[in-house]
Amino acid sequence: MTVKFYKYQGTGNDFVMIDNRDTRFKRDMKNEIAFLCDRKFGIGADGLILLQEMNGYNFEMVYFNSDGSESTMCGNGGRCLIQFAHDIELIGNQCTFWAIDGSHEGEILNNGIVSLKMKDVPHIENYENAFVLNTGSPHFVCFMNEVSKMNVVEEARKVRYSDHFTKEGINVNFVEKKSHQEIFVRTYERGVEDETLSCGTGVVASSLALAYKSGMSIHSVSVDTPGGTLQVRFQQAGNGYHSIYLEGPAQRVFSGEIQINI
Repeated sequence: MTVKFYKYQGTGNDFVMIDNRDTRFKRDMKNEIAFLCDRKFGIGADGLILLQEMNGYNFEMVYFNSDGSESTMCGNGGRCLIQFAHDIELIGNQCTFWAIDGSHEGEILNNGIVSLKMKDVPHIENYENAFVLNTGSPHFVCFMNEVSKMNVVEEARKVRYSDHFTKEGINVNFVEKKSHQEIFVRTYERGVEDETLSCGTGVVASSLALAYKSGMSIHSVSVDTPGGTLQVRFQQAGNGYHSIYLEGPAQRVFSGEIQINI
């Protein structure tokens, strides 16, 4: 089968996009998805996203990890999909779409930045000098010094494959506070099983953990990642957070066709 694909990236988090409104590409094609995401034999990406039709919404987002497994919400992937939908003239500058964690709103701002409204986070759990929360995907957030010098993969796997988290898996974020509203984040993603240059849901989780940890009235955070800078805006309600927006660049890298055996 010949597959038309598009490659997008958001702060170095890269994705294969497929317009699947004709439903030719099936959700159970795990081996084929892993092949397309393979950086040696396929296109190469942190994940693959299907854009599909959904009644009542502009489109549906179906996200797969690079190992071919269907996964939870991906923030940078969602932003890239908004840009993709705009580029193929499916939407204007605003949209609503359905993902595995529910309804989302998206907007392409006047400066070209893509804004994605994330799910509410009703609570944050303290866990052994770290924080655990779900921002559409589950995240472990640990504040440390000199994060740039860490062996992220080695340290993150101690958490990812610990007895408490190994069954469902968890994304692991190491965060260095640069100021009261600025952080540096490195993330290990389950499904990819490696560090990625950026992780949208991880950036959101780290920002909310900063606000929760500081006890200050913080409503926006600037987040540096190895792949670039993102902005997170939110409002606090009790011990939870709502009106959460993830904002940053999303760009098409290239497009093409590839043969897959089915």
